[in-house]
Amino acid sequence: MNRAHLNKLFTVLLAGVLAGMALAAAALPAALVFGIGFKNLMPYTALPESLKAPEPAQRSNLYASDGRTLITSFYVEDRVDVPVDEVAPVMRQAIVAAEDVRFYQHHGVDVRGVVRAFTANRRDGTRQGASTLTMQYVRNALAGDPRLTEAQRARATEISAGRKIREMRYALALERRLSKDEILGRYLNIAYFGAGAYGIAAASKRYFSTTPAKLTLAQAALLAGLVRSPDTDDPINGDADAALARRAYVLDRMAETGQLDAATAATAKAEQLRLTPSATPNDCTAVPAAHNDWGFFCDWFTQWWNAQPAFGSSVDERQRTLRRGGWKIVSSLDPDVQAEAIDQVLRIYPKSNERAAPTAVVQPGTGRVLALAVNRNYSVAANPAGQQNYPNTVNQLVAGGNGIVGYQAGSTFKLFAMLAALESGLPLATDFDAPSVYVTQYPVDGGPANCGGNWCPANANPTWMDGRRTMWSAFGRSVNTYFAWLTERVGADRVVEMAQRLGIVLRAPDDARLARDGAKNWGAFTLGVAATTPLDLANAYATVAAEGTWCRPTPIASITDSSGRTVAAGGPDCRQVIDTDVARAAADAARCPVGGQSMYRGCDGGTAEELAPGLRRPVAGKTGSSEQNATETVVAFTPQLAVATIAANPDDTRDAVGGGVQVRQIEAVGRLLGYALRDEPVRDFVPPSQSVALRQTAPRTGD
Repeated sequence: MNRAHLNKLFTVLLAGVLAGMALAAAALPAALVFGIGFKNLMPYTALPESLKAPEPAQRSNLYASDGRTLITSFYVEDRVDVPVDEVAPVMRQAIVAAEDVRFYQHHGVDVRGVVRAFTANRRDGTRQGASTLTMQYVRNALAGDPRLTEAQRARATEISAGRKIREMRYALALERRLSKDEILGRYLNIAYFGAGAYGIAAASKRYFSTTPAKLTLAQAALLAGLVRSPDTDDPINGDADAALARRAYVLDRMAETGQLDAATAATAKAEQLRLTPSATPNDCTAVPAAHNDWGFFCDWFTQWWNAQPAFGSSVDERQRTLRRGGWKIVSSLDPDVQAEAIDQVLRIYPKSNERAAPTAVVQPGTGRVLALAVNRNYSVAANPAGQQNYPNTVNQLVAGGNGIVGYQAGSTFKLFAMLAALESGLPLATDFDAPSVYVTQYPVDGGPANCGGNWCPANANPTWMDGRRTMWSAFGRSVNTYFAWLTERVGADRVVEMAQRLGIVLRAPDDARLARDGAKNWGAFTLGVAATTPLDLANAYATVAAEGTWCRPTPIASITDSSGRTVAAGGPDCRQVIDTDVARAAADAARCPVGGQSMYRGCDGGTAEELAPGLRRPVAGKTGSSEQNATETVVAFTPQLAVATIAANPDDTRDAVGGGVQVRQIEAVGRLLGYALRDEPVRDFVPPSQSVALRQTAPRTGD
């Protein structure tokens, strides 16, 4: 009999198995079937990529910086692969007993099973498919391949003789490439066990809150019994009695095949169903309830991921990569620092206050974000009319995005004017007799700072701010008119460019337009009229702390793929953006506002003088207030850490934030820095050179 004739007979036999029809293959002598080895009957078939290099969807896990604390997971299918040697032997035995008792004897297709199924189908009209574990794995792998179209996936699961033949051919070919244990491991990792659990690791956790290695005999038998009818027999959401009946069947089969003695099987069958279910979180709204505040960091992580070309060419593709790729993502979030940050934020405003105090903590020199905190519930729950972001929100109040452009940060932007001046050649000792009101060259259309069509800022406290000032004293006392004059000397466009160089993203359309088309006349930018976020502001000041090295803010400590390989995405992305000596000079002047002392000249007053004495380590920073105190800002940094907090009403930018709030912010920032640095050595800032501090030179022009 030639090979073509054998294949024809084989196809007829399969049609009977599948449809239970009385076909001509019924007359095929059993001796002939058993005499033909399927290994010889079928030609070798080249395997598709989904079988040679399977890519089943696996959940990605996002951890805190300790690499152990789970923030949340992202998945389409709750699955994570485990090596077969990390699966309890009783689980391996149970699945073989339940699904393919001759697994270790056949070559991928069980001839006896095919004939038995055909006979039963013909005699009783039942449907027995005779699929081996290898064939089941082939079907699952083809159907779950993310590279397939929906049409291809439907073809892989259709009920037809053609599909069954393909499965057999592939199963025979697969068994030539892999060992039995390798195939069994793949099957256990891809099978669906019901209740949303794909693979043995997810199933062990879902039903028993354990790992595959720790499964007991009764637990293993229950799980093995579920793969036949995972939706209906699921004991959590479906028929627990059916699940127990299947468990008994599996235990009986294990006893019949000699894997258990009858007494052990009977004891396991008598065990009560003891489920300890645990659901795997999925997405940012599923962060642990006790750590709801992690949701804002998680949200910012997803924004970061969606912007990474390493994970796909579009946002949709990057999301598919995240939810199917099995990544282990160790984030930069420090749970202890985050807990302290949320505690300090709630001292500024409780969650019951419609004003917010978004706060960010950044590590200079790496850009790693240790905490993002705000006095809000991370939730999609509805809010009262007119209060879009209070008390519940999933909008990104700390890092921007999701429609949040940020808040005015007031005099904290004077840092950018000072840096531009230092870079142009003006030293810290540059002095000016600052008046109460200064009429600038910059045109304005109106408003309270309008003097005959020109912008004319005034000092908030003339008796304390007016007079002969240097960068040290002007920054310490936050002298508006000094920085307006300084901006004229170096050019407003240079101030705007400096802010953007240090990572200030102008998200508000009007701000972006002015930066693009009118920066030369945007003198008021120096006083912080543009919107920013606490994260951008903290990172800009962290650049000064890192002596001019700017790092892109990142939520990542490390990322490894499903095979354990570390990927480069998320590593520190840093570059020198300002001269080291210029940064050191700015840090020296920034010691004055917070009660520190310059390394060249004593500071003669600051807007947050209580911060340094309480912290008892070198610190620098700045405060800021917007028009009519609609916002209040505090930013502070040491060589190791930078913190920024902005008090504002996200739903009403005209709403004043309330008296005394900046005092609470200063206290909160000091306590937060002290806690976060509690185990860190005390480090001082490196003094700037005498040249950049004291020497008078002519600034470069902007034209």
